[in-house]
Amino acid sequence: MGCNGGCENGKLRVSDSFKSNPHGTLLALAVPLLGSLIAEPLTGMVDTGFVAGLGAEPLAALGVGTLLMSTLFWVFGFLGIATQTEVGTLWGRRRREGDAVAEAARWSAAVVLLAAGIGAGLIAVGWPSIPGCVRAMGAEGRVAALAVEYTRIRLFGAPAVLITFAAFGALRGIQQMRAPLWIAGAVNALNIVLDYFLIFGFGPLNAMGVGGAALASSVSQWIGALWAAGAAWRALGRPKAMDWSRLPRLFSDGRDLFLRAALLNAFLMLTTRTATRIGAEAGAVHQVIRSAWTFTALFLDAFALAGQSLVAYFMGSGDMAAARRAAQVVCLWSFGAGAVLGLGMLSAQPAMERVYVPAEALALFAVPWWICALSQPLNGLAFGTDGIHWGARDFRYLRNAVFAAGAAGAAALLFVDIESPQALNRTWSAAAAWVGARAALGILRVWPGIGAAPLRLRSAS
Repeated sequence: MGCNGGCENGKLRVSDSFKSNPHGTLLALAVPLLGSLIAEPLTGMVDTGFVAGLGAEPLAALGVGTLLMSTLFWVFGFLGIATQTEVGTLWGRRRREGDAVAEAARWSAAVVLLAAGIGAGLIAVGWPSIPGCVRAMGAEGRVAALAVEYTRIRLFGAPAVLITFAAFGALRGIQQMRAPLWIAGAVNALNIVLDYFLIFGFGPLNAMGVGGAALASSVSQWIGALWAAGAAWRALGRPKAMDWSRLPRLFSDGRDLFLRAALLNAFLMLTTRTATRIGAEAGAVHQVIRSAWTFTALFLDAFALAGQSLVAYFMGSGDMAAARRAAQVVCLWSFGAGAVLGLGMLSAQPAMERVYVPAEALALFAVPWWICALSQPLNGLAFGTDGIHWGARDFRYLRNAVFAAGAAGAAALLFVDIESPQALNRTWSAAAAWVGARAALGILRVWPGIGAAPLRLRSAS
């Protein structure tokens, strides 16, 4: 069988070695995924560091703008998630159905084209809506003006981001994790270089401040999108036609994933709005901690996405026992990685205060930072179980779980007195409780398998 039938760099896919070496197999998938996932949040931390030198107001504006854009992009993350599950399931079927790889190529091409169209629509709809969205986040005055400038420039990268989602989903579905690693690393390195020149100016380039950070991101994202689409095309082969027949299932899955992402990001937006209303200093501190949380979340997502590929692969091949074993291994590594990240955050506190936190906001930093750090093991389980359920196509349950956790967390935020000295601490306590609820609901769906769980033990019979 040729490489299109199941090998990478002349070797069998790592999923084929899972039964003999499950932990090594997961790591073989997760390590390159880790590199591709942390590239963007590392760049976000660099953005935060650059903009922190401009003062509390630009930093608070960056927090509002980046959350609005990440919310928009995460809502459409179903393009990558659903593509990865669909392609991974087809990859598991490839030994039973010889045309499964060709099906995957046709499907992936259709989703990439759909992503480009959705991104163009977002520009048209989003441009006039941005000032109102910024005001809804509680930003006022100069913070609001800078946030509008940043968000409008970033919006032009929307089609590129969605194309990359779809292309990376296709590559990860066939367990090609190295291509996204190289693309993400190179593109985000370019973003950092452009940041320096565009934010502060150089030679004939005038300093653009926060707008320069946005332009650097948009330019880099377009380069990455073209590269990723080409890599997916080469990996799967040139499709003779596009497969639009699966679109109804994409939109069905996408509806649940869309609502899940919207609910998840609505809670994150509510936390940022609460912090912004407390004051510019609290908003600046919240942006620093949220940037670190995003870094750890995507770090943990390496195990989630690796687990998604494995679960989808084994369910496609009809091996339910291996799919459940993959879920167990993912949870073990996710919890352990979360504990390590939490310890790393605690030890990094002095450096974070020195590099990222404006002097006028320093007194607010320590307690919410500790709350975020101590919740990391639960964060690992929340993200790890997300990946397991993505691979099992259990999208509706995830939607309902995020709704339940978000409703509880939002209720806690509503009782935060923004005039209290403890307001930011209580905001992050509500966020930690939200993470814990997601983790618990994710675990219970597999063990013991509440409701109509796809991975429930009786399904193996």
